[in-house]
Amino acid sequence: MPAPMLDDIELKAVQWIRQESDQDFVRQKIVGLDGALHQKLGRKSHRVMLSGLLLPETAVDDLKKLQEKATAGEEITFTADIVTALSVSKMVIEHFAAEQQVGAAQQIAYTIVLAENPPLPPPAEVSSFGGLDDFGLGDLGFDPGALGDVLDTIQEQAGAIIDSVDAALELVDQVTALASIGDLLGGGSPIQPVVDKVEELKQLESAFKTLSQLLG
Repeated sequence: MPAPMLDDIELKAVQWIRQESDQDFVRQKIVGLDGALHQKLGRKSHRVMLSGLLLPETAVDDLKKLQEKATAGEEITFTADIVTALSVSKMVIEHFAAEQQVGAAQQIAYTIVLAENPPLPPPAEVSSFGGLDDFGLGDLGFDPGALGDVLDTIQEQAGAIIDSVDAALELVDQVTALASIGDLLGGGSPIQPVVDKVEELKQLESAFKTLSQLLG
């Protein structure tokens, strides 16, 4: 059987190795039901516990490497026959202990506890209006993600219309002044129908400004 590997450290003299898997259940008591309903929340991380000896020729160097990895607390790669069916490779060192026997052999014994460190799931993709794709709107024949571009275009068009309306109102102000002169002369104003449309144009300008503020 090949020796377990902890990154680049070959643990040749492993004497004992144990693997544990636990489910994460919450017990829910149901009135009138004998026993309890177990609601599964997922699975806890796989754990591996092993102990062994460091061989004399590399004991000091291997001990140093193991101590550094345990102190760093970083993710490590673990391979061993006992985790083959679990598809576990990335783990962290939860616990490390070393014991040096005093005597001629000066053997160094160790115990390591490893825990599975699964990768995070991919980040959720956020689309316009908080993710319309989740509600099946992708089947309606349009791309919800493109709605933001459409709203930007509407806002730009509204701004352009407001600019045009402002320019038109400046011209209308001049026309209104001419109408006022006609009234002063007592001859009436032939352009009064145009002046009557001014208020409608002003209301249109107000509506577009409100739309622009809503989209902004």
